[in-house]
Amino acid sequence: MPAVRFTRRFSMAHRLIADAGSKCAVPHGHNEFVTVTLEPTAEIDFGGANYTASFERLKARWHGFVDRSLDHAFQLNRADPLLAWFQQHEPHRLNQVLTVDGDPTTEALVIALWRKLEAILSAEGLPFRLAELAIEETPTNTVLTRGLTAAERTWELGAWCDRADFSINDLLPPETWS
Repeated sequence: MPAVRFTRRFSMAHRLIADAGSKCAVPHGHNEFVTVTLEPTAEIDFGGANYTASFERLKARWHGFVDRSLDHAFQLNRADPLLAWFQQHEPHRLNQVLTVDGDPTTEALVIALWRKLEAILSAEGLPFRLAELAIEETPTNTVLTRGLTAAERTWELGAWCDRADFSINDLLPPETWS
């Protein structure tokens, strides 16, 4: 059965603090592309719609998440002192701060977004499985996965990545997650 692939662009900022000598310890941004490949788990409606689900239905919630939550988010390590600064001085911007346990590398983001998209596919009842997810951080650097290990599935990135909502951290109350 044919797989479906689609790409969405977003801009983001992050900083990495685990390696204090790294040039990435200074906040900076990227224009990124996230590409997902979905494989159907149900038959195509041959002679009828001629697809398993429409592109519109497949992309609606995922593209909404990317556009509303990821685009122009600031990705931080949950231990980063900048997070406390936002909590104290600009709490109204916390919905734009994506947090993970450890540095917010592209590798960490690929794992978090895989888990988020799996939650969305399940919640939407879409007859597809996630086959591949890639993030192009720069024109010369892409991180790609075709599945998660047991460790990646249980990594404490934050519960936000396992919910089918628009959350990107666990700092805000549930009523803000939709």
